[in-house]
Amino acid sequence: MKTEFTKEEESRSAEMPPLLATTDTVSAHLYPRGGLDILSRDEVARLRDASASGMHELLKRCALAVLTTGSTSDDPRAAAEIFKSFNIQVTQQDRGLRIDLTDAPAGAFVDGDIIRGVAELVYAVVRDLAYAATDLGADSRRDLTTSHGLTDSVFDILRNARALVPVDPNLIVCWGGHSISREEYIYTKQVGYELGLRGLDICTGCGPGAMKGPMKGATIAHAKQRKHRPRYIGLTEPGIIAAESPNPIVNQLVILPDIEKRLEAFVRMAHGIIVFPGGVGTAEEILYLLGILTREENKDISFPLVFTGPADSASYFEKIDQFIRLTLGEEATKHYKIIVDNPIEVAKYMKAGVRQVRESRIANKDSFFFNWSLDIPLDLQKPFAPTHENMASLDLHFGREASALASDLRRAFSGIVAGNVKEEGLREIEKHGPFKIHGDPKMMEALDDLLRSFVAQRRMKISGEYQPCYEVVR
Repeated sequence: MKTEFTKEEESRSAEMPPLLATTDTVSAHLYPRGGLDILSRDEVARLRDASASGMHELLKRCALAVLTTGSTSDDPRAAAEIFKSFNIQVTQQDRGLRIDLTDAPAGAFVDGDIIRGVAELVYAVVRDLAYAATDLGADSRRDLTTSHGLTDSVFDILRNARALVPVDPNLIVCWGGHSISREEYIYTKQVGYELGLRGLDICTGCGPGAMKGPMKGATIAHAKQRKHRPRYIGLTEPGIIAAESPNPIVNQLVILPDIEKRLEAFVRMAHGIIVFPGGVGTAEEILYLLGILTREENKDISFPLVFTGPADSASYFEKIDQFIRLTLGEEATKHYKIIVDNPIEVAKYMKAGVRQVRESRIANKDSFFFNWSLDIPLDLQKPFAPTHENMASLDLHFGREASALASDLRRAFSGIVAGNVKEEGLREIEKHGPFKIHGDPKMMEALDDLLRSFVAQRRMKISGEYQPCYEVVR
């Protein structure tokens, strides 16, 4: 039995509306709430100084992304080209902060007033970027060269954003692509609906496609179950937010400083993870998690992981499964379950898995809201710069430990993501040409075959005709 949803217009680039319905602009003053409304003069001054320093352009880019919430373009430069005169300033007042928006997209306003949900996302941008600048900067007391220090920084960012809630385990992280078919999008909503009926909250990468679908399905189920204060958490990072503008359902947005901290936040917060069809970003997430779960230190950690999609997507997971078996070995496959075309079974499996997580956390005296017991190696935590030199030097050969090989494979996919949709990656490709990826010939053949399937299925990019930013050297 399946839950039927109406057709969605945002499932493929050819079927999607333009980036924005209007290029009109509005200027406004915002007075933040939710952690930014009760601040000392010193705290306000620090936030103002951080926003006015070298991070101002970053603040503008992230703020413009949330002001175009619901955008279906994955071109990180598109909104900035349309709204060239947009600006944001943080002003100090005795009553707290004032955020001044100049020539902001009119689509974020109704009758001259900013939409409340959009305003909350703007506050989240200021909060998280300023926190990273003031508390995680050069003068930070944390040692960000150690695994312990990096994990503490992720915890502090999430706590500062009020994303850590001491309630019974119920948070399901959903991964998947922003460029998916209509059938796949509807399926993600069906799964979200079944999760919502079982009282489970949703966390995604906050964008469109498989990041929006589960949230949208869950909203209907949560309404039916009269669930109060459902959580739809979106975790993003500055490099990707312009290409994956937050979807309108997100009610808690957190911006982590980089992809590595974003990935760690996902797995530390999750009580279970569902993977829907996607592209290189989804492959990166899978390899990151398997790089953790295949470690001996984590053999007793309860962590439900499901790969799922509609019947037409069965071949997608067959290819992913084949690639994992070839590179990481058969042992890695025991950490996930593939369920095809059955939203109810997925939800039941996750609900049962969450109960096991609860029992395990109690037995190990670990918190419900942040998985401290999970051992994440420093190799997976250190930020990876997607340069041509770094991409060419990845050690992609057989004979390595599964977790170590997964780490370098994760970096390879991360570099391709950067070359596809991140500004720094786009500049690198424009300047030096495609990344060159080297490794064992058999492994490179499998990698090339997987990437070609992503291109053929239009999973790489929504906007424009895709031009590969990489070259697999066999």
